[in-house]
Amino acid sequence: MNSPYLTAITREGDRWDLLAWRYYGDPTLYGPIIESNPNLLITGAFDAGVVVRIPILQKASDISNDLPPWETL
Repeated sequence: MNSPYLTAITREGDRWDLLAWRYYGDPTLYGPIIESNPNLLITGAFDAGVVVRIPILQKASDISNDLPPWETL
């Protein structure tokens, strides 16, 4: 099953880590964004108007809520 995505349109000077900060609140989570956009070059900064797919990540707390209590320790 494919993860759902958001579509972002970059602003001049956006970077992978800035997109991760904007959408996930954590600049270190840029990996899933890069993996979801194999057609985009890994550059220092984007030009304005580049379409970037942002995968919707499931939070660890959401995952652990589905587990039985003995598996959440």
